[in-house]
Amino acid sequence: MPQKPTACLALADGTVFHGQGFGAVGEVVAELVFNTAMTGYQEIMTDPSYASQIVTFTFPHIGNTGVTEQDDEAPEPVASGIVVKWDPTEPSNWRASSDLVQWMERRGRIGIGGIDTRRLTRAIRQQGSPHVVLAHDPQGNFDIAAMVAKAREWKGLVGLDLAKEVSCRQSYRWDEGLWSWPDTFGKTNESRPFRVVAVDYGAKRNILRSLAQSGADVTVLPATATAEEVLAHDPEGIFLSNGPGDPAATGEYAVPMIQELLRRDMPIFGICLGHQMLALALGARTIKMNHGHHGANHPVKDVETGKVEITSMNHGFAVDAQTLPKGVIETHVSLFDGSNCGLRVADKPVFSVQYHPEASPGPQDSAYLFERFTEAMRARRA
Repeated sequence: MPQKPTACLALADGTVFHGQGFGAVGEVVAELVFNTAMTGYQEIMTDPSYASQIVTFTFPHIGNTGVTEQDDEAPEPVASGIVVKWDPTEPSNWRASSDLVQWMERRGRIGIGGIDTRRLTRAIRQQGSPHVVLAHDPQGNFDIAAMVAKAREWKGLVGLDLAKEVSCRQSYRWDEGLWSWPDTFGKTNESRPFRVVAVDYGAKRNILRSLAQSGADVTVLPATATAEEVLAHDPEGIFLSNGPGDPAATGEYAVPMIQELLRRDMPIFGICLGHQMLALALGARTIKMNHGHHGANHPVKDVETGKVEITSMNHGFAVDAQTLPKGVIETHVSLFDGSNCGLRVADKPVFSVQYHPEASPGPQDSAYLFERFTEAMRARRA
């Protein structure tokens, strides 16, 4: 006898998927995206850039390696929920401290399994990232009409500033380095001579680890920090972090601050939302993408060297390369759709990328960018 559905995914266009629920019980409205990574589901769920999004995993074996606190990119999961092909199984991994289902239940995140994720992914690619409602009820009672109506009423991410919600509330220092066998994470023993202020729009922990490992003495400030607050720390470099939401909305307060820092001619490095914030401060514009880039296998070309890197990405907005002003050079493009993936300022030590060079768990083709940031600070000293 077939199992009674205990979870339901309702799209704003009226399409409905039934499956088996796991994790927390309840209902959530969000934007639906798909991620093509074969590893790192825990890092994805705890990436602050996924605020107000539900993730469909194209890889079917989600949950089979369990979870461990060391792999969290933020204190709590930020993605609203997940959609998977097969129900999570018992973990088989010596590092696992818990299984995915228990972890999601404790942390209030909803999952649905038994879904045709290939069909769902195809719909997202063709029609764009839809607004959806995901519900989990062990009794299987769902008001489909109300769920569809709620998905249609939700305003979505355009115009929504989410950086404030996921940013730190007060400043703190960071001195933890990259994972190293057999010691795992620990305070980096490397010299960290360069004072760096990281503006937290939703920073992943592995970004901060990568900065510390490359020689940065990191002070993290909230997204709403002013230029005066940043400069009070006497930084030698500024880092602009990843984060969620519409960059134009976050730019209302972030752009004036960055423009003031640009006048100081100090090294500035941005990743993801930080890349978009920098582009806006330089005079460019951002646009909402059809379905965005989410995965750990995205090819990006360095247009200045011809080198191709396989990168990790997570973004639903992009910098419109056609709006880059004179003196701002496009450095990287996506080989999937030609969208902008990097820029630099011609006469300043200022650069940024759309993708994630800190990529945890991988790939690490672009990790050299942290060294480039350190070299820019060293050159400024000299």
